[in-house]
Amino acid sequence: MSFDQPVRYRWLILAVMLTAEVMDLLDATIVNVAGPSLEQSLGTSSVGLQWVIGGYALALGAGLVLGGRLGDRFGRRRMFLGGLLAFTIASLLCALAPTVSALIVMRLIQGAAGAMLLPQGLGLLRENFSGPELVTVFGIFGPVLGLGGIIGPVLGGALIEADLFGIGWRLVFLVNVPIGLIAVAVAWRILPRRPGDRAASVDVPGAALVAAASGLLVLPLNFGPENDWPWWTWASLAASVVGFGLFVLQQRRLARIGGVPLVTPTIFTRRAYTVGLGGIALFFAGLIGTQLVLTLFLQIGQDFTAGEAGLGNLPLAVGTAIGGALSGAVLAAKLGRAVLQLGPVIQLLGALVLWFQLGSLAVPFSIWPLVPAIVVAGVGSGMVIAALFSVILAAVDDHEIGSASGVLSAVQSIAGSVGVAVFGSVFFDAVKTSAPATGFRDALVVQGGLLLVFLALTFAFPQHPRPDDHAVPEATPESDHGPVAVSTEESR
Repeated sequence: MSFDQPVRYRWLILAVMLTAEVMDLLDATIVNVAGPSLEQSLGTSSVGLQWVIGGYALALGAGLVLGGRLGDRFGRRRMFLGGLLAFTIASLLCALAPTVSALIVMRLIQGAAGAMLLPQGLGLLRENFSGPELVTVFGIFGPVLGLGGIIGPVLGGALIEADLFGIGWRLVFLVNVPIGLIAVAVAWRILPRRPGDRAASVDVPGAALVAAASGLLVLPLNFGPENDWPWWTWASLAASVVGFGLFVLQQRRLARIGGVPLVTPTIFTRRAYTVGLGGIALFFAGLIGTQLVLTLFLQIGQDFTAGEAGLGNLPLAVGTAIGGALSGAVLAAKLGRAVLQLGPVIQLLGALVLWFQLGSLAVPFSIWPLVPAIVVAGVGSGMVIAALFSVILAAVDDHEIGSASGVLSAVQSIAGSVGVAVFGSVFFDAVKTSAPATGFRDALVVQGGLLLVFLALTFAFPQHPRPDDHAVPEATPESDHGPVAVSTEESR
């Protein structure tokens, strides 16, 4: 298919993009319910489980912006196919992992492959659709991606419960293999062969700084609580802060001398945007962390099977969908940033009711009394998710939106990894000395603190979301590197 020919298969391209990227997003949360199965099979500790879950998000977040730049240089078709094939192979190796250490390594590789894959999908759609069709595409794409992230624990629980061929948790990864291979074959046939821009340079030092700083951040959060916070954990955290600071300085220097940085450095001069980065980190660390703790509480504390624990996440998913629909359709446009203040208040209300309920659990345990509070908390989180990216992106200029969105997506993913480490540690520390319900309550207190800080930060956000006609920038070299619409469209 030449560059100038009409794209005959563009709606099939949409289907392939959705299939591949939902595979990627599912794997961020699908392992949440695999804890007891992993412990029985591989003898993993709580720290090992946190790395299996959080390592994927860490590698994904650290490589997202680099993945977008590689797509600029080598072509999105080539990077999409390579990322999808690598992701599929990594999934197979995860399924075959003989030890938890091998599984963690494979999860890191899987996350890195996802970072090469995710940024290409939205760029490929912008290349092959235009006008009203493009609006329709993103109207489909965003909700499907959002749903993919939510149903991960439910699907993971169902697969582990099925225990086909007696392989237990390994089916969670193995199911990606046939789907991935089919998607690779179809994508190879239908994706247009469009060359990349070989003049586009790749900032390897910048990418290395981000990866190193991310690792230095997550490493002590996983191992610190287990080892009573030795000196090296604090040194690692300090080095992480220095690393991110050096990245910003290096990006500015590269731009001054005429180089091409990974991100447009002027975005870090926008006060509302930089405050927004902090807000996103706090919000998603709390959201992903408490979702994990809910699953751990049901399995470890109440002896739910993997399938039952997966279904136990449905009230949260339903609430999130309701809140997202209300915010995206009505509230965000009318209230602006006020919806980001109403959402946390509703979340806090749900968390508070849940905290009291966990203090007086009935015997035998039933999840039904907890469902209303979980749904309310989900509604609040959905309201925030639907508007957060659009509001923060209103702080940057049009030519900066690609870099700004890519960094937001990366921070979101890394924050999820941090949330897994922090909230997992809080829960397991409590379980050592008291009931799992206490661990859940402690996690809710931590989330409450994060939400209060997030609420305070929202007053520095832009007052109104970014207009819809700027939500998906045109495919230009500057605006189209990084996962531009992964979150901007998902948040609509």
